[in-house]
Amino acid sequence: MPYLCLMQEGNANFPRLIERANCNGFSVIAMPINAMEIPLEFEKEPMNKTDSQFTYGDLLLTADQWNTKTILMLSELIDCDSEDPLVRKNSEEVARRDISWAEHLQYGGYTMIKLKCAKNMNLARVVTQQIKGVLLVQVPLYNAPAAQAVWRRDLREEEVLDLEQQDTWQWWNCFRCAADFNIKLKVVLEFNETERPNLDIIRRWMGEPLEAVIIPSTMFIRNRQKYPVLPKAWQQVLACILQAHVNIIVSTDANDSNLKLYADYLQNFRDIHKDAHSLESFEDGLEIPLQPLYDNLDCYTYEIFERDPVKYKLYQDAIAAALIDRVPESEIANKLTVIMVLGAGRGPLVRSALNAAENTKRKIRVYIIEKNPNAIRTLSAMVEELWSTKDVHLFSKDMREFSPPEKADILVSELLGSFGDNELSPECLDCAQRLLKSDGISIPCKSISYINPIMSSKLYNAVRNLRTESITRDKHATYLMHAESAYVVLLKNIYNIAMPQSLFEFIHPNRDTIIDNSRYKILNFPVDLDCVLTGIAGYFESTLYNDITISINPPTHTCGLVSWFPMYFPFTEPLAVTKGQIIEIHFWRCVSKKKVWYEWCLVSPSTTHIHNLGGRSCHIYCT
Repeated sequence: MPYLCLMQEGNANFPRLIERANCNGFSVIAMPINAMEIPLEFEKEPMNKTDSQFTYGDLLLTADQWNTKTILMLSELIDCDSEDPLVRKNSEEVARRDISWAEHLQYGGYTMIKLKCAKNMNLARVVTQQIKGVLLVQVPLYNAPAAQAVWRRDLREEEVLDLEQQDTWQWWNCFRCAADFNIKLKVVLEFNETERPNLDIIRRWMGEPLEAVIIPSTMFIRNRQKYPVLPKAWQQVLACILQAHVNIIVSTDANDSNLKLYADYLQNFRDIHKDAHSLESFEDGLEIPLQPLYDNLDCYTYEIFERDPVKYKLYQDAIAAALIDRVPESEIANKLTVIMVLGAGRGPLVRSALNAAENTKRKIRVYIIEKNPNAIRTLSAMVEELWSTKDVHLFSKDMREFSPPEKADILVSELLGSFGDNELSPECLDCAQRLLKSDGISIPCKSISYINPIMSSKLYNAVRNLRTESITRDKHATYLMHAESAYVVLLKNIYNIAMPQSLFEFIHPNRDTIIDNSRYKILNFPVDLDCVLTGIAGYFESTLYNDITISINPPTHTCGLVSWFPMYFPFTEPLAVTKGQIIEIHFWRCVSKKKVWYEWCLVSPSTTHIHNLGGRSCHIYCT
């Protein structure tokens, strides 16, 4: 459940603070793990003889309060990368001791540490080998040099200027790379009172494992009714961030009397801007693409598809438009149009065709072709009970082997998949076009796939986790089995490094003398911000008829269309790219008699191996 957290400096009475937070609309508090700051420049060792005065006992709160009501903050004075060997060594000891104490207080709870500069290699080594729960890494959205002077007394003026110029995302990136993309690491992004950041900067953070944002109470202004609100520029930023379902932490001092007003405002703001929908549970979940030619779909899968009213309404509109063009008003009474529904499933496209005929007053004969014997049972009942008075005929056949009593005026199918061709619509419709009259219409008549490079720490770790689980279960599993597989994913926590570009196009019916559905294309994408390339997202646009289209391509996404999630083609390892570079992706669609598969690789700014070479990790069966 999302939480609203209170971070209040100078209030060491933690039971009282939890009570105060709850009374004012906050469900969690962020508290220092130590009762007072620990000096790190000890001249004598060991520290364990002198540090007991700085902490407090575990009986201060109940076990449930420690575990569900608190985020434990490690000392900001910890400097494991200090050039002073004594400070560095003492920092390591404090970090290890306090993380151990945090694990004692919380069972898999939240511990937070703050990054203050780019040098965090040793810190990453120390904390990631200790942590068992979740490690929240606090990073400022923009660097605040004044804050640096508090913890670093040795900074010169030119060093302060250098800190101000640094991209704090790089601090995080270096830290998590040193920690090998540890799945326990999550980001807490700290807002500060600078000018509004570029939304592209915010979108890049969307590709990271964002846990929360910290909003200082000093950022609030008073509206006309004298209530505290965020400036409009920062409202835009927060609205963007909330799309990733992040939590909110408010930092304030112990004397602030506006806690209830902050909580009410932020809770209302989150309710207004939350991106809640029925498919939320599918977000960033890796799914194996369907293979309807090879596997018979079950009723659960059919039901999910049939919940999409937008798709079938657009198909109905396309069929209606085709009927009107094919049968002029003067021929309505006498002309019959033959419609073949290929791969009918449980009949939603049949209903679209019958509705289109009724709305346009055109006469139709419908041939239903479906190879799934289980779906045939449902269709048989529907033909008998619902369509017995209609000119409807059912055939339990593969569309590629069907011999019709007559040829069709219109072929209707929905074998688009998430990539436009990954359910083998080119191969199926190329075989089925012999069922179509020479001047017949195919719905859809065109599909185009699109790709773009993306950054998603969450998806990278999800693929890596699948790979680890597979090897654990099966000693014969290979490193590449999951790292080179394509997935269907409802993309959420991602950063689009560049806009999608068109990849492969297929036209139906295909009138080429020699039909070849293999493809190869090279695409170049400019990099606008330093980031990490973890994979390729795939989409499609399809023209059903004339100007009636359906699309899951983000710039042209059909509003309300939920039948298809995007594709995800991972790279086996994350690849750092910098602003101004060009990402050159090579992509293949390969075809053999028994299977179809995709291959992909990066050529610039560095070169990878060709992923899924020969379809070794994933492929689509033709039979």
